[in-house]
Amino acid sequence: MTDTIKMTITCPIMLTINEAAKLVQGLTAFRIRKMCISGELPCIKAGKKYLINQEVLFRILRSEQIDS
Repeated sequence: MTDTIKMTITCPIMLTINEAAKLVQGLTAFRIRKMCISGELPCIKAGKKYLINQEVLFRILRSEQIDS
């Protein structure tokens, strides 16, 4: 008899700059873009779009330390 291990893999929720701005009241798309460009907000550049991990965004806004 073989034992099987079930693993659940969750994919991160990635947001565009506009999606992130709509999600967070008080932060404009312009400010989020500046945060991405300056490195203040970790993101991935996919073509011309910046993709932001939703969990990382919320952690940054709560001023938590982000592990690189």
